[in-house]
Amino acid sequence: MGTAVAATGVLGSAPALAREVEEASPATPDRARRRVRWIHDVESARAGGTWNSYISVADGVAVDQGSDDLVEAYSVNKVAAAVAVLDKIDRGLLKLTDQVEVPADIVIPTGDGILPLDRAHPSVFTLGHVLSLLLTVSDDTCVRLTGLVCPPAEINETLVAKGFPKTQVIPSASNPNRYFLGKTTPRETHDILQGLVKGTLLSPASTDYILNVLRSQVAFTDGIRRVMSSADRSRVATKAGWLNDGRNEAGVMFDKAGKPVLTYALFARGLPDHVADFGGTHPFVRARADMGPKFLAAVDRIAGDSSARTLRAQAYQPANGG
Repeated sequence: MGTAVAATGVLGSAPALAREVEEASPATPDRARRRVRWIHDVESARAGGTWNSYISVADGVAVDQGSDDLVEAYSVNKVAAAVAVLDKIDRGLLKLTDQVEVPADIVIPTGDGILPLDRAHPSVFTLGHVLSLLLTVSDDTCVRLTGLVCPPAEINETLVAKGFPKTQVIPSASNPNRYFLGKTTPRETHDILQGLVKGTLLSPASTDYILNVLRSQVAFTDGIRRVMSSADRSRVATKAGWLNDGRNEAGVMFDKAGKPVLTYALFARGLPDHVADFGGTHPFVRARADMGPKFLAAVDRIAGDSSARTLRAQAYQPANGG
């Protein structure tokens, strides 16, 4: 089981700790992994609660803490659902330009997203709009909309076929097109992300689509990416999930050449005194915000996977209308 890591016992001897602290950007993968492990252990221990984590650096394991435990995925599983929809697009059964009807009674009036805010339903969205909202602002109504084009039974079958039997959504008992986001393991979530960056899960076009959405400036910024420049944020593709006492995040960091170099899956729960806090002040979210730039610095001199697809530079320039 994943457990909270005590602050004592993870830091090692004082001289070793001093060397690790001073070496903010190690030059070898092994030293980078040790640095990432130290950062994870210190920050997760400071936050408290129970953590299940799996982190790799340059295809070597840096953190393996309860990685095979089944955990509540919450919105992190929106990535898995999107993979199933994009796989259906790759097979020619759907297109990003397909229109999806949004009747008023399908909109979830509370929770995350923008669909409850526009007060303009019934309406019509393209499937591309649905997926982009699902993965950036984590729109909860878009879970229902994806179920209209790729029912939960089909999502689960696709994930099993791709080698992820533990990452499954939960079909609703009352509607075959609706589902709850279900469970996963840190290892399987990590491996889904690895499959994306290595180009083994989806077509090149679908791979580029999902990674560009997940690393866009409007994607989740409260956790790993919170204390980063816009340029550094574009080097991180991430998805968070939160409900009840759980605060999760999983994603990929890329080197400056656009190759994946660090993949993380962080699932934390507990801290009953903070159940109602879904913002950046939650200790789990603050811990990830502290981890993010430190992780990036730890791998900044490490080359990513040369065999993986190169992520294209993503220019960002705010507009002022016109």
